[in-house]
This record gives sequence, C-alpha cells and structure tokens, in this order.
Amino acid sequence: MHSFMPKTEEIQRKWHVVDATGLPLGRLAAKVAFILRGKHKPIFAPHVDCGDHVIIINCSKVLLTGNKLTQKYHYWHTGYIGHLKSMRYDVIMKDRPELAFELAIKGMLPHNSMGRKAMTRLRLYAGPEHEHEAQCPEVLSLQV
Repeated sequence: MHSFMPKTEEIQRKWHVVDATGLPLGRLAAKVAFILRGKHKPIFAPHVDCGDHVIIINCSKVLLTGNKLTQKYHYWHTGYIGHLKSMRYDVIMKDRPELAFELAIKGMLPHNSMGRKAMTRLRLYAGPEHEHEAQCPEVLSLQV
C-alpha cells in the first residue's frame, strides 16, 4: 500500500473567522496555529503547506488570565549594543492588540519558511469589522 502525499495544486484553502471576545489569548492562539498549519485536515503532511486562512476579530477584547497584563513583557533587540527593548502587555493591548496575537501565534508555528508562509494567511482586526466578506468566511466557534 502506498502512502498518500498531498500536492500543492490539490489543496483547497477555506476561510475562517474567529471572534476573540472573552477567550484566553494563549488557548485561542494554539487553536488558530493548528488551523493555519493545516493539522485539522485529514490530508495533513508536515512537509506540505496545507493550512487555511484565519480572520480574528475583536482582538482588543481577548482575556489575559492572572496578572499577565502587568507582569508579562515582550522583549526585542534592535541590533545595537545595549538596546534590549521591552514593553508590558497592558501597553500592547491598549495600543496594538493585534501585536499580542501575532506574537503568540508566531511562536506556535514552525520557525522556518512554512511558518512564515502560514503567517501571511492570518488577518487580525481589533474591532468587529473585517474586509474579507467576498471570501465568504465561515464562522469558527472554538471551544477553549
């Protein structure tokens, strides 16, 4: 018996819309990374990019459990000596709530070209409106 190998021409990508209101950030990010990677499909193969498009609305209404708003930091380095920057998550959620989702999902995807390609299929919106009605996205209710 032969193993089935999906081909990139045969992959059909769907569009999903997720409402993040009142859901924990990390648990929702794990489910979205699962869909972006394509692991929910029976034709999944780790070497083929077969994930779907995901639209997340209401990013500003997501929950950070515990004291993460005041105790969790995002660190990055500018490349110059001594230029390690940091930003608390309450500032991130106030200014750019999409960034918190982007960082969480990016960390859960593979750190190679397939993960970078999967991130291009993610659309994040702080409010309830999105501009992808023409793609007829189906509402995805995630039990987290």
